Amino acid sequence: MKILAPSLEIITPSYGSSFFFSKYVENANIKSHVWHYHPEIELVYVNGGSGKRQIGSHISYYTDGDLILIGSNLPHCGFTNDQTGNKNETVIQMKPNFLGHEFFEMPEMKNIQNLFSQAKGGITFTGETKKMIGGLIDAMEEQLPFERLLTMLDILNALEQSNEYTILNADGFSMELQVQDNDRINSIFNYVKDHFQEPIALEEVSSLVSMTSPSFCRYFKKITNKTFTTFVNEYRLVHASKLLAEKPLSISEVCYESGFNNFSHFNKSFKAYTGKSASQYRQELKTIIK
Repeated sequence: MKILAPSLEIITPSYGSSFFFSKYVENANIKSHVWHYHPEIELVYVNGGSGKRQIGSHISYYTDGDLILIGSNLPHCGFTNDQTGNKNETVIQMKPNFLGHEFFEMPEMKNIQNLFSQAKGGITFTGETKKMIGGLIDAMEEQLPFERLLTMLDILNALEQSNEYTILNADGFSMELQVQDNDRINSIFNYVKDHFQEPIALEEVSSLVSMTSPSFCRYFKKITNKTFTTFVNEYRLVHASKLLAEKPLSISEVCYESGFNNFSHFNKSFKAYTGKSASQYRQELKTIIK
């Protein structure tokens, strides 16, 4: 069985700039099926639409667009596809010291240093912060390089001062690893992404990364701060959330389409994960989207 290798993305700054900036119309930047990582810090603004976030060992569903800051070498999937329904997507990528080591050691840069440190777990911003920063990011498309740089610094400072955020891997996700560890964990993520609708045997996943089952369980928990079973169940529950929001399927169909083979277990797990029953979740989401 073929396991996709993790993709180390090579990023080149935009012409005349110290960082990369690109704006994509609708779903032109489809990478939702590819786990990848890079040393650059990444800021992504998804303008409208709904979809999955898959960052580190965190998986969740977003609606009405998203604003995400991803730390250096934190593996993630893309955020848009042909079903997201977003207007556009802007991706900004910068080295942690993209303006030089000495510049970031200045007292005035303390806020941004703190933001970059928090971004190691991945951060999503909501509310007025998402709306305001999204407007600034959209405006950057028409700016000259120097003006764009000043806007970028304003954005980073504003993000650090915001209290409308969630750290996605708040319990930790250890990516201070050797390359072989990065390859191994990405192979595991790819396998779950491709097979979550099927029964996943612990022994099979362990063998894919040449480990015994007990060693694999300890290894996975050390890196992700979650058990492998928890990770797989969360992946299935987030997929169920997406189906409930986007597809006219019955709840029992959602259950089985998401990889659960026991309806009672699905209902109990979904309520524990979201705080709501599946039917209540669907009804409340319809109210919000109207």
